[in-house]
Amino acid sequence: MAESTVTNVLSIDVEDWYHGLETDPGTWDEYEDRVIDATRTILKILAAGKTRATFFVLGDVARKHPQLVKEIHEAGHEVGSHGPDHQFVYNKTPEQFETEMAADLELLEAITGQKVQSYRAPYFSITKESLWALPILKKLGIKYDSSIFPISNYRYGIPTAPRKPWITDEGLVEVPVATYPLGPKNFPCGGGFYFRFFTYRVLRHFYYSLNNHGEQFCFYLHPWEVDPDHPLLDCARGMKMRHYWALHKTTARLTKMIHDFDFGPLKEVIKL
Repeated sequence: MAESTVTNVLSIDVEDWYHGLETDPGTWDEYEDRVIDATRTILKILAAGKTRATFFVLGDVARKHPQLVKEIHEAGHEVGSHGPDHQFVYNKTPEQFETEMAADLELLEAITGQKVQSYRAPYFSITKESLWALPILKKLGIKYDSSIFPISNYRYGIPTAPRKPWITDEGLVEVPVATYPLGPKNFPCGGGFYFRFFTYRVLRHFYYSLNNHGEQFCFYLHPWEVDPDHPLLDCARGMKMRHYWALHKTTARLTKMIHDFDFGPLKEVIKL
């Protein structure tokens, strides 16, 4: 039984273990494909907890495994776009971004038979340098974006952006991943590495405090985070630490969290 009556956003970025390690897309076929089993692990956890989520599916995954996208959709979850490839938006041109996103949305919609309404950029890479992407997303029919992280990070973030869901100038509903206000700074607590690095007791306190003040939070996770046995790739020390830290804790924590808090898909939960 959840502790709060506030319904929060649960989101899963469906990518394989190598996608987020800044590897060369030309080498992706060399790596072991593990996304199907890892995603099914999450689907089983959510089914057991009677919880639905938004699954932001990477185009590379959808092209290789359309049946997995169908499984997600048929289980009652929202299918959103995580972009065609796991590359930084700010390294693309607007023209390239629009062409690739149009094709990616067409692919996902052909698989599910439903309009894709939600998007999250790889690496949360809609920053001040790539705000040009927002009107393109609006033009392509996206209603909800969850790409702007209101913190400062070497790869992403607009620290001055609102912490809570807000309407962009283009009319998109922007849904930031959860942060907790600590003085003048926003403390990132909404999932991923942060969910594995800090104790669940600390995170639970932040989540409960947000809900207790009537604030919904948006949480995110990757399938590879419930797959602690995926290959160890030789990469930069900091990236290796962030990617592989405490993967063995994720499954139990996710199970506990969906018991402690109420969650739903982005397009159903956020009402602005």
